[in-house]
Amino acid sequence: MLKFKNLVTKYQAILLYVIFGVLTTIVNIIVFFLFYNQLHMGHNIAYVVAWLWAVLFAYLTNRVWVFHSKNTTLKSIIKEIWQFYLARILTGIIGYFILSVGVDILKQDANIWNIVQNIFVIASNFVLSKLIIFKKRAEQ
Repeated sequence: MLKFKNLVTKYQAILLYVIFGVLTTIVNIIVFFLFYNQLHMGHNIAYVVAWLWAVLFAYLTNRVWVFHSKNTTLKSIIKEIWQFYLARILTGIIGYFILSVGVDILKQDANIWNIVQNIFVIASNFVLSKLIIFKKRAEQ
């Protein structure tokens, strides 16, 4: 039991990132499903709306629970938010292209391709968050 507790403590940020990454993906999938299937919006609009909600959820959870950001000055918070959203915009655009290729070019199911792009986006976002956005706080 002590070994397990030590492992959890050692990898706490990674475990929390995975947990909140899964929850972020669930937020994205639910919002996409609602807008695409229930409100009959196009997959492009559904993707953007789902992405906006997921990024907001991800920022708040990463800042508070994963990386325990201590930034309190307006300047440092703005820089952190800017980097976070810029990274998410980059991965969001790539995710959008993955979804568009799957749906528009390959003519396959939008829900399946939304899951595929989410897998790529989660992995990319972890690397960017860990190595760039929250680097100093993650290493402390």
